[in-house]
Amino acid sequence: MTDPQANNPAKIQSVLFVCNQNAVRSPMAEALANRHCKRRVYVESVGLIAGNLDPFSVAAMQEDGLDISEHKPKPIGSVDTELFDLIIALTPESRDHIEKTCADGNFELEYWPTPDPSDAEGNRNQVIDSYRLVRDRLEVRIADKFDFDS
Repeated sequence: MTDPQANNPAKIQSVLFVCNQNAVRSPMAEALANRHCKRRVYVESVGLIAGNLDPFSVAAMQEDGLDISEHKPKPIGSVDTELFDLIIALTPESRDHIEKTCADGNFELEYWPTPDPSDAEGNRNQVIDSYRLVRDRLEVRIADKFDFDS
C-alpha cells in the first residue's frame, strides 16, 4: 500500500478522498484539491456509504468560491481503488476500512484526521464556523501535499 514516489506531487496522478458518507469532508477536499491541482491530478471522493450532501458544506465552500452543490455522494464500492496512486482517509472508519479491504492495493494510504463539523452545536453562525474551520484546515493540508512549485 505504499509507494515512496507518492510523496512527490509530480508522481501523483490520481487521488481519492474517503470519509464516512461523502457528504461533508471528502467533497470539500475534492473541490479544494481540484482547484489547487489545476488538472494535473485526477481527484475523486467517496464515502463508506453515500449520504446526503450537507447544505452547510455547500455554503462554506461557496464562501470560498467553490460550488459543490451538484456533488452526488458515492459509496467506496462505486470506484476501483486500484486506479488511484494516493488514497487519503479523512476519518478513522474510512482508514480502517481501506486497510482491511484494500490491503493488497498498489497505492499510498494517508490518514488525515478531520473532525466532523456536522457534530457542531449552537446557532447557525457557530455551526458554519465549524465547517469553515474544516475547509480551511483541508486547504492547508492540500496546499502542502500538492505543492507543484517546489
